[in-house]
Amino acid sequence: MSSYLQVMSSYSLLFVSSFQTDMERLPEDCITHILSFGSPRDACRSMVLASIFKNAAESEVLWEKFLPPDYQEILSKSVCPMTYKSKKDLFYKLSSLLLIDGGLKAFSIDKATGKKCYMLSARELYIAWSANPLFWYWKPVIESRFSECVELIMTSCLKVEGKISTRILSPNTMYRACLIVQVAHHRAYGLDVLPFEVLVEVGDFRSRGTILLSHSERSKRSFEHPEKDLNLTYNKEDVSRVCRQRNDGWLEIELGEFYNEGFGEKEVKMSLREVDGVHLKGGLLVEGIEITPVS
Repeated sequence: MSSYLQVMSSYSLLFVSSFQTDMERLPEDCITHILSFGSPRDACRSMVLASIFKNAAESEVLWEKFLPPDYQEILSKSVCPMTYKSKKDLFYKLSSLLLIDGGLKAFSIDKATGKKCYMLSARELYIAWSANPLFWYWKPVIESRFSECVELIMTSCLKVEGKISTRILSPNTMYRACLIVQVAHHRAYGLDVLPFEVLVEVGDFRSRGTILLSHSERSKRSFEHPEKDLNLTYNKEDVSRVCRQRNDGWLEIELGEFYNEGFGEKEVKMSLREVDGVHLKGGLLVEGIEITPVS
């Protein structure tokens, strides 16, 4: 067995050596063109194969192709001017959130694929009664990417809605929209009485689901064991989606997924709303809606 492995190892080394020799005969611009059909991650991995790959993977031409076609327009909307040493440096700087449009939106690039990501701040959303200080309270939050978020004090009608154009998103890409929130557990009430409807609409396409915002141990136990709570007003089967805890301390509520073909311009509508019940509720902190490619 050991001799067999040695033979196979020798053949592998011979193949790699032959492959490298053949590739090194190609002009560097050809290698760059080949790498442009892959992803930024593929380009970085190729650098360990041979020196010609390393040179090609560092070229300005390659990283210009990985950047969005409208990156100059995006940079012009930045709240703070961005400096960069190379197109590769710019790509990786844009993989972190860049505040644009007066700080109402944030833009970034998915580091693995180069696809465009956006986040709409709470100020960029329609939130029912959010202009009334009796119902909602606007305030800065240290953990937020934006200058302010909005916290629900009290309402009997909860509706949060955002809109974005498919024109500014990457074409031929499946996207996911998530509402980014926190639940103020010591102030929250009424959020877990009934599930909320979540919805994404693009033209004739609709992705509809339901979500429950559990903010107490009792509501979590009731959701997990509905047969033990006679006061429960919903069935577990009524809830099709869940909140996910993120590493940054926020919760994400999946509103839905949609595919951007990239033909023409359509409006994407994303929302969370209450469809049953008019009970009072409070303690929900809204940061915004995030639109990211599905990995």
